[in-house]
Amino acid sequence: MNQVESLPYQRIFVAGHRGMVGAAVCRRLGGEAEVITADRSQLDLADRSAVDRFFAQQRPDAVIFAAAKVGGIVANHTYPVQFLAENTTIAMNTIGAAFEHSVRRFLFLGSTCIYPRDCPQPMREDALLSGPLEPTNEAYAIAKIAGLKLCQYYRRQYGVNYTSAMPTNLYGPGDNYHAEHSHVLPALIRRFHEAQVGGADVVTIWGTGSARREFLHVDDLADALIHLLAIDQPDDWVNVGTGEDLTILELAERVAAVTGYRGRIETDPTRPDGTPVKRSDVTRLHRSGWKHRIGLSEGLEQTYAAFLEESRRGDLRLV
Repeated sequence: MNQVESLPYQRIFVAGHRGMVGAAVCRRLGGEAEVITADRSQLDLADRSAVDRFFAQQRPDAVIFAAAKVGGIVANHTYPVQFLAENTTIAMNTIGAAFEHSVRRFLFLGSTCIYPRDCPQPMREDALLSGPLEPTNEAYAIAKIAGLKLCQYYRRQYGVNYTSAMPTNLYGPGDNYHAEHSHVLPALIRRFHEAQVGGADVVTIWGTGSARREFLHVDDLADALIHLLAIDQPDDWVNVGTGEDLTILELAERVAAVTGYRGRIETDPTRPDGTPVKRSDVTRLHRSGWKHRIGLSEGLEQTYAAFLEESRRGDLRLV
């Protein structure tokens, strides 16, 4: 792990602790602070009154907001109303309640999908709102921009230390392997695993395979978030990634190798590629003293091992 100063917060509410990111943050925090969590049966973030009561009772002095409705291209295209409405509502409720109950530090988690589809690469933080968004995930991106901007405005208007982190594509233990709603990397892991087990001759991947993507292991993200939390006056928002990318076809080939699949890989150009290139500029993060530690090869091996173990235990996420 990167070295950071001791956290100046004793009680940290991790919103979304059952998700891949939230679980990684809880693992990373360990004994550094008292971690406050609540699942959906205990706290509905879409209910502002319930959120207010929760903050009044728990009195966290910091929040890491990792709660979100997430999904891949199919889910985002099929349910834009839910992706915009649910993500905007839970962000507005939680940020507003945090301010009303004197939370000292709020770290909002977004995504690099907030940047324009055709912005210069690598994507810098100042590219925000400089052009049209990628249509296939526009609703989710708008919700995340709203959360980022609300944190920025609270900071500007009231002087509170509310900031945001924009991670690139994530992967790791606890990912969602739903056949249609998962992101590209877990979808590939499941597809190639099933092809290897079933002896399939061909695996077909969506799109031309030429789109380029960057991937960050979720444990590296968790470490970066704690690093940012320990900085007294960080930027309003900062990209979190590796600054390294590869094509989807190259990724598929690497996943095939990890799973032991030796058949053919074909592309389906009738399916959407999404944004042609997405690579984050991580200059600000590196200047703050943090850099990722888990390379893609090591991360894929770890993630496939976690997939097999989660399958064995019967708790693989398929929602």
